[in-house]
Amino acid sequence: MHETGLRIQACSSAADIRTFIQLPFQWYAGSRRWVPPLLMDEYAFHDAAKNPAFASATVQHWIAWRGQQPVGRIMGIIHHAYNKSSGELLARFYQLDAIEDASVVTALLTTVENWARANNMSGIMGPFGFSDKDPQGMQVEGFDWLPVIATPTNPAYLPPMLEANGYTKKTDCVSYRIPIPPVMPPVYGRVTERLLRTHRFRLIECKQQRELKPYILPVFRLVNETYGHLLGFVPMTETEMQKMAKQYLPVLDPHFVKLVLDANDKLIAFVVAMPDMSPGLQKARGKLFPLGFWHIWRAMKQTQQLNLLLGAVHPHCRGKGLDVLMGSALMRAAANRGMKYMDSHLILESNTVMRAECEKINGELYKRFRIYQKQF
Repeated sequence: MHETGLRIQACSSAADIRTFIQLPFQWYAGSRRWVPPLLMDEYAFHDAAKNPAFASATVQHWIAWRGQQPVGRIMGIIHHAYNKSSGELLARFYQLDAIEDASVVTALLTTVENWARANNMSGIMGPFGFSDKDPQGMQVEGFDWLPVIATPTNPAYLPPMLEANGYTKKTDCVSYRIPIPPVMPPVYGRVTERLLRTHRFRLIECKQQRELKPYILPVFRLVNETYGHLLGFVPMTETEMQKMAKQYLPVLDPHFVKLVLDANDKLIAFVVAMPDMSPGLQKARGKLFPLGFWHIWRAMKQTQQLNLLLGAVHPHCRGKGLDVLMGSALMRAAANRGMKYMDSHLILESNTVMRAECEKINGELYKRFRIYQKQF
């Protein structure tokens, strides 16, 4: 008990987890800028039998109650595999949500901090899930824009409440809004022609999902090879790769997946993007059926925005123009669909190379997300 009438209760049953998952739908449903997740994905994420990431972590969920009303939630994660590889004793908090009440947020943070200390951790960071593939950070700028898939969505009042509890910036991630030109600049065409003329690289552009299937696991293996330096990254197991392939392949539009093979037909670079579905997710209200799927499909067909999701170039092949090769092909496909803008997805603020590329093509920094930390 942290104050009169306020109690923090650990989730100990499937019913508790159902309540935990559904709480934001109660608090934020009236907000024009809240984009709900798909409930089926949330249930799978929080189910140890379906989410292989639980095998490497200690996890606890809590709900804050005032009387009989739930008023907040938070998730604690200790990722043992990451701590072992990084040499840290660091806990994570995730999915912090609450009504606009500072005492509720303080009680939730105090609870997860005490839990982390009891598990011999020396500090905590967050919001951060099992990996950098989960929505990370808390939005601190750009609230006039709708969130896009796989990025955080939170009320503007939460970051100041975190800071009032002694949390400081660990790092920021930024997103750029990039105009898509109807015709690519000539320099892009020259770089593309030069690369393909050498016969050292081959651009793969798929038209049907079945053409993508042979490349899905190689894509995730390349992620493992190239993302090791990123904050919180833990290499995916083959089981996790299979799970993500099953989750994302059905919704990928093959026209917005670009792949590059070397002379030995080995995958060395890729980029994956998706038409924006946020307005459709709002109308779906977390459910695919009976009409949620149609709302999402319609939003993706009507949008003028393309959202980048994932991309990588093998370290040995960087600086050769493969990003230009894939980027020009991707923008050409988007322009053919009548799209006007592209969201860069989250870029670490320290990634000056990628940020410079976005700014070179007139990208505007329009959102900022903050990962917080606190030492004990």
